[in-house]
This record gives sequence, C-alpha cells and structure tokens, in this order.
Amino acid sequence: MAMSSPVLAVFASDKGPGDAERASIMTQAGMYFARHGASIVCVAENRMIPVPLLTAARAAGGAVQIIADESIVLPSALADVAIEVVGDQPERMQRVAALADAFVALPGSLASASALFGAWSAGKALGKAAPVVMLNRHRAFEVMRGYAGDVLSHGLPGYERSVQFADTIEDLWSRVSRLIGER
Repeated sequence: MAMSSPVLAVFASDKGPGDAERASIMTQAGMYFARHGASIVCVAENRMIPVPLLTAARAAGGAVQIIADESIVLPSALADVAIEVVGDQPERMQRVAALADAFVALPGSLASASALFGAWSAGKALGKAAPVVMLNRHRAFEVMRGYAGDVLSHGLPGYERSVQFADTIEDLWSRVSRLIGER
C-alpha cells in the first residue's frame, strides 16, 4: 500500500570537509521530494541546520519539520518552519524515528552519518523498521555499501529491503517510494 504523503527523515550537512556540491545536492533533493508529495523531517544539532534542503523543499511547496537541540536558532528564511526542541540526543533520535516512514542519507559530514545511525537504531528499538536509502554520489557511502554486502547480508535477513544505495536523486526517490509501498 503506497502512502499518500510519506515522511522522510533526511540526514544531510554542508559543513566540514568533503564534497563541495553538497548544498546543491540538498537543494535538488528537497525540491524533488517536495514535488513528489513527501514531507521532510530533519535533525538540527550543534548549530548545524540543512538550510539548502529545507528552503528548497519549502520553495517547492513541501512540508518540513525540524527536531532540534537547544543550540539551534533558525535563520530568517526558516522563521516559520515547525521546530521541536528536544534537549536529550537519544530522545531526539527517537522522535525522528517515530515520525519517519524512511531514512534518507545525502552525502555530508560524519555528524549527519552519525545522526542517521542514531535515528535508525532508535527506530529499531521502537520496533519500527523504516528503510534507509543512501545517495552514493561520488562514492560517498561506498564503505557502507561494502559493509552492507559483506556484513549485513549475513546477519540481517532481508537487508536489501532495509538498506539500499542510489546513484541519483531520481533513483533515490524511486527506491524510497517502492520500499515504503512494500511495507
């Protein structure tokens, strides 16, 4: 059964070393997801907010929500975005996991990868098996792809329905929507 308006927990960051086009990728993803009817929830911690993702989604008519720590002060461009401050980091991850129909990882920093793992683990603890799809642009998640093939494939039955990798934003959306529809 396909969901009419899926909620995607998107993990992204344009801070720190790495791919200079991360802001562009966030913009493309935000617009694409919003145009396909998805709502976006994201984590904002340690003064890091995925602004390009959120502004693009909103510009395309999408709904966005932020689950944040106390350090977050929204820029004026996001002043009217729904923000929920949850002081405890594990509780933030539980809240994101409770809201999400799927987890999406865009190339970013170690902080966004860590938040993804925290939310996915929190979802598992809640008994919620939301799938994870990672945009492997410029091999950003190649190590994770290897781990999934070498380790998860042996220890997590049906891992291919839990963790997938995409090479383009369009492929990412296709995989996410298919996985959500299978649940």
